[in-house]
Amino acid sequence: MSFNNLDQLYRSVIMDHYKKPRNKGSLDENSVTIDMNNPTCGDRIHLTLKLNGEIVEDARFDGEGCSISMSSASMMTEAIKGKDINEALNYADVFSKMMLGEDIDEDIIDELGDVAALQGVAKFPARIKCATLAWKAMEKGVKEEPK
Repeated sequence: MSFNNLDQLYRSVIMDHYKKPRNKGSLDENSVTIDMNNPTCGDRIHLTLKLNGEIVEDARFDGEGCSISMSSASMMTEAIKGKDINEALNYADVFSKMMLGEDIDEDIIDELGDVAALQGVAKFPARIKCATLAWKAMEKGVKEEPK
């Protein structure tokens, strides 16, 4: 597949998650709730996580922002649902490295599913905070949740 075709495919995946977000909404009051914003561009996210022991049983988000931040939130919730907390945190670490343009093992990229579509964001430093907002919220939520 040529670079232009791959770039177009990635843009299509991003726009699909933006226009038809997965896991949009919130969970009940027994969930971990995290509110974060990106003051430089106005993106904001309200993330709720249902943790069952060490498992991220469910994840939902609400908020407003650019296509990058909202599609990243949609992709992130899809990627971490059903995973244990350490796996979710590992995904966040991999995503952060991907945003910094570091080489990532293709097998791990494949595990992340649609998240791979955000690789091109690394070329636009001003957009990296948009892409990482939901991931930072998830990290904060699982790290601060009392065990």
